[in-house]
Amino acid sequence: MKIAVITGASSGMGREFVKGIDAEEALDEIWLIARRRERLEELAGQLRARARILPLDLRDGASFSEYAALLEGERPEVATLCNAAGFGRFALFTETELEANLGMIDLNDKATVAMCQLTLPYMKRGARIINLDSLSAFQPVPYECVYGATKAFILSFSRALNVELQPRGIRVMAVSPGWVKTEFFDHAVTDNGAVTYYDKLWTPEQVVERALRDYKKGKDVSVLGASVRRQVLLVKLLPHSLVMKVWMKQQGHDKRPDED
Repeated sequence: MKIAVITGASSGMGREFVKGIDAEEALDEIWLIARRRERLEELAGQLRARARILPLDLRDGASFSEYAALLEGERPEVATLCNAAGFGRFALFTETELEANLGMIDLNDKATVAMCQLTLPYMKRGARIINLDSLSAFQPVPYECVYGATKAFILSFSRALNVELQPRGIRVMAVSPGWVKTEFFDHAVTDNGAVTYYDKLWTPEQVVERALRDYKKGKDVSVLGASVRRQVLLVKLLPHSLVMKVWMKQQGHDKRPDED
């Protein structure tokens, strides 16, 4: 049985990756992983492939045991693993509850590592792993310090794992978009004005279309938009202290309180 596994499948980028992978690949099943069963059931009715609905919360370690047992019982061939589950919070570190900060690490990083390690024994030559990353991966980001750090981890992990898996003929690609208008964006933005400047909002469809095209070109990182790619280049060349000053000025945090 040839399958794809997509996390975060109930909305946003995960949902669009489900549609894109379903249209691109001939699969026996797509395993849809997210917390909201009703959203997964609604999506399943739109797919060519048969859908298996797995309402799991990947912040809970018990979910990985359930997923591992399912793999062991079914023994599928996993053609694609897409790790799109994640969340962020844009606010001061000290004003963000501990549960949210630790949850970002659990879902964005620990779940990605777990899904990769559990799934790889069921992947053959020609299989692929797509990890949803962010433009925040390329620089330290004040007011997103935990979220940005989790995405820096994903970028480094994905690129290194891609090299390790070359002898097996399995490729890994990180997808690092800029601002994307999804439920994630709505939940991440707080009402305290921590992040207010957005140069451009992309759609999930645009990001996924570019990602699948970049994968075919053999890339290990997909970045949508010429302006975003220029930014990635600049933050590699400029001191991060300067990059953070520019970011703070864009967001209106460059003034002292007595200057308001």
